[in-house]
Amino acid sequence: MAETEPSAAARLTDVRARIAHAAALAGRTEEQVALIAISKTKSAEQIRPLIEAGQRLFGENRVQEARAKWPALREDYPDIRLHLVGQLQSNKADDAIALFDAIHVVDRSSLVTALARAMDKTGRRPDCFLQVNIGEEAQKGGSAIAQLPALLSEARAAGLPVVGLMAVPPADTEPAPYFALLAKLAKDHGLARLSIGMSGDYET
Repeated sequence: MAETEPSAAARLTDVRARIAHAAALAGRTEEQVALIAISKTKSAEQIRPLIEAGQRLFGENRVQEARAKWPALREDYPDIRLHLVGQLQSNKADDAIALFDAIHVVDRSSLVTALARAMDKTGRRPDCFLQVNIGEEAQKGGSAIAQLPALLSEARAAGLPVVGLMAVPPADTEPAPYFALLAKLAKDHGLARLSIGMSGDYET
């Protein structure tokens, strides 16, 4: 007999229970952790059951893909908050500011300038996370650790609402030391929030 796939509501309940358990082990509350469901490559029809199950934070990798499916969904669910978690080209800054409530990939001077200009033009000011290349990997985006103080100063001077740091540790390695390093960097720079953890390591 073939097994049926768990419903969106069942999957969401399971993930939230695992978050609550991990948070308790870390001496934190479940409310201190925000779950962003990554909806890249998923159609509006595939996303809708998860929204109906109560999920309200979603992450997208590409501006164009998000623009194609989210405006209609947000008409039905105006309390949804959309996060950009994929690399952003400076020439897409206007579209990104118009669409997203948080941008997790601020990693270079040219993007700081483009985002500040777009924010001034539209009056929208999404939360911004500075992306750090925590494992110093050539193929990944993100500011070098040594360049982070300068980038943060530049972003703050430009008026970007920088709320935290984001990083993706190297694949196939223990992520905890990288998460700890990012947490220390955030604390050292007076930033309260971290954008970390993927499907395989969010409990860590």
